[in-house]
Amino acid sequence: MSERQPLLQQSDASDYEGSGRSSALRPVSSSPPDSTLVNVQSEDSIAVADEESHDSSQGSGSDAGKSMYNPTNHRELEHPTSNFDTLVHLLKGNIGTGILAMPHAFKNAGLYVGLVGTLIMGAICTHCMHMLVKSSHELCRRLQLPALDFPGVACSSFDTGPLGLRRYSHLARRIVTIFLFITQIGFCCVYFLFVALNIKDVMDHYYVMNKYIYLLIMLVPMVLLNLVRNLKYLTPVSLIASVLTVAGLAITFSYLLHDLPDTSSVKPVASWATLPLYFGTAVYAFEGIGVVLPLENNMRTPQDFGGTTGVLNTGMVIVACLYTAVGFFGYLKYGDMVKGSITLNLPQDDILSQLVKISMAVAIFFSYTLQFYVPVNIVEPFVRDQFETRQAKELAATILRIVLVTFTFVLAACIPNLADIISLVGAVSSSALALIAPPIIEMITFYNVGYGRYNSLLWKDFAILAFGVCGFVFGTWASLSEIFNPSTI
Repeated sequence: MSERQPLLQQSDASDYEGSGRSSALRPVSSSPPDSTLVNVQSEDSIAVADEESHDSSQGSGSDAGKSMYNPTNHRELEHPTSNFDTLVHLLKGNIGTGILAMPHAFKNAGLYVGLVGTLIMGAICTHCMHMLVKSSHELCRRLQLPALDFPGVACSSFDTGPLGLRRYSHLARRIVTIFLFITQIGFCCVYFLFVALNIKDVMDHYYVMNKYIYLLIMLVPMVLLNLVRNLKYLTPVSLIASVLTVAGLAITFSYLLHDLPDTSSVKPVASWATLPLYFGTAVYAFEGIGVVLPLENNMRTPQDFGGTTGVLNTGMVIVACLYTAVGFFGYLKYGDMVKGSITLNLPQDDILSQLVKISMAVAIFFSYTLQFYVPVNIVEPFVRDQFETRQAKELAATILRIVLVTFTFVLAACIPNLADIISLVGAVSSSALALIAPPIIEMITFYNVGYGRYNSLLWKDFAILAFGVCGFVFGTWASLSEIFNPSTI
């Protein structure tokens, strides 16, 4: 359907006000539409558990009880998801516009560098997901909590880590929340531009208009659609988007495999200057780490999530193979003429290809609302708290939604190149969440536990952190250079 569905937590006003201890998850009382996952703890549970853990740490009996605590046995889920349901959600959370941009990523890396690099990137991102789940389990046992969300894990790792870092626990939580917000707003910008460019590509065969006109035409229906605040009314929309996405990808792949040229017709290795652009696009495509904890937290058998043949590895192997195949054959098919979305390379005068572009545009248009659900629910509690009456709160919430949708429209209009905005979002926010945050969290979480023989865990985390920071810096620089001065790369 769309990558990174709003399976993330709804942040409260304390993200910005700094009130209370760290965020936690609430018990699931109902199953949201489209099996959207929700929080499974109370707001102040970490604070209470943290205080209790400090008080009880003085007795050896309490320590033994904490070591025997199994978080998965204390999760109260009214509608837990099966292994297959979780696998489907994982695939939906990782497959979307990113897969359509992979051929352009291969252009920036070269055919064989892209082939190997995409598989390596998939392995690293998958390992980082395992790191986050492992750290969450350790912190849940330590604090005797059933589950934690991404910001909660970041906050709790600092709060129970080295004494010198505990004062930064609230800051860690806010940073992760801010990057979640930036990531989702970035996805919304990509979706806005993707829909406009694909519709324009179809209409140009009949009547040529500027892409800004299509963006402007989309603005009003996009605002109206995003005024819907209850996700249950969006269930049919989500189903339609999923069906159209699967059909569009299948037909697109049939075009890619038709009359393939020889591999010597494309570059095996691209320039060093364009590799950071490849990194940004690839990590954008693989950044499904935000859905990992909500998925694992809501499983009927969470012990099946990890492991060599677990749900996470199975899903990410499928994702990596799909990304590699689309990137490889897409670049091989269209070479250096490949565009930011492979659908834009399909024939303009072919009815079937026009249907593919329209169906993908409609699917992404509907998926925008689900992506938009996350950032608006991060900011909305803070905005509501600024007003007293219920009518004023509702009016402020409505204005906020209109402003945020308009904001993504303005960003999409300012960066009209789809490949550039995808690379920028991936380099800035996706790399921070997928490659930088997990090793930092793991190093701090296991500070008091140990890093293994020869400190192998520490060295491994440092290597991944260095890789993520380099990708963040050079990917952001290359993306901005391409946006403001395309001739530099």
